[in-house]
Amino acid sequence: MSKVIEIKNLTRVFKMGDIAVHALRGVNLNVDTGEFVAIMGASGSGKSTLMNLLGCLDKPTSGEYFLDGIKVNELNGNAFATIRNERIGFIFQTFNLLARTSALENVMLPLFYDRRGRIKNPGAAAVEALTRVGLSDRLEHEPSQLSGGQQQRVAIARALVNRPAIILADEPTGNLDSRTSVEVMSVFQNLNDQGITIILVTHEPDIALYARRVVELRDGLIRRDSPVTGRRNAAEDLAAFPEEEVEEMETPEQ
Repeated sequence: MSKVIEIKNLTRVFKMGDIAVHALRGVNLNVDTGEFVAIMGASGSGKSTLMNLLGCLDKPTSGEYFLDGIKVNELNGNAFATIRNERIGFIFQTFNLLARTSALENVMLPLFYDRRGRIKNPGAAAVEALTRVGLSDRLEHEPSQLSGGQQQRVAIARALVNRPAIILADEPTGNLDSRTSVEVMSVFQNLNDQGITIILVTHEPDIALYARRVVELRDGLIRRDSPVTGRRNAAEDLAAFPEEEVEEMETPEQ
């Protein structure tokens, strides 16, 4: 299996006046294509810094980062922006959807930055992405007409539309209730079963149990990296909720 992420001795130091804050102290991490990894850690552990580096939102102080075989930390300017736009799909805690804009238009938004024209038919690609997350009947709905879980699924579709190498999800269930969190994790598990690589940051141990592997950071270092034992099945957990509480979902296409 090929490596989609390879990190070697990654460090990140922030200067706060005369004080140097060592957010990452030499992290080594490999992620294979098709993995589903949960990154955990207390506040100040370095997990957000690591996520920003993985997402090409920041550059390391030292060390090497290869994404899909490309040495990211040596890229500058347009090349750095291009790899971020083409190879990484982002999902955030707060959805970040445009109000008074349809689900379809929200999902098409990243394609406006497709400088090389990889996606020939943006509208069809957006419909396909929304169908994969079970929202083919909500294409013209605006965020205010959608539940929290549906809004997050629109955000997941937006992350998928560029056909990225990895999906990075930063606390994607942080603003959702328990049932809706399980619903969203069911979407992630379905996508991962289709071969999509997912890296999820969460502070919730129960949410991490839906991943296949857990990486735990503490004081800027990886302290644990192990397969998930007792992995939970989100579809089964969702079915266990009272029927009247379960939002009707389409089955994502295989």
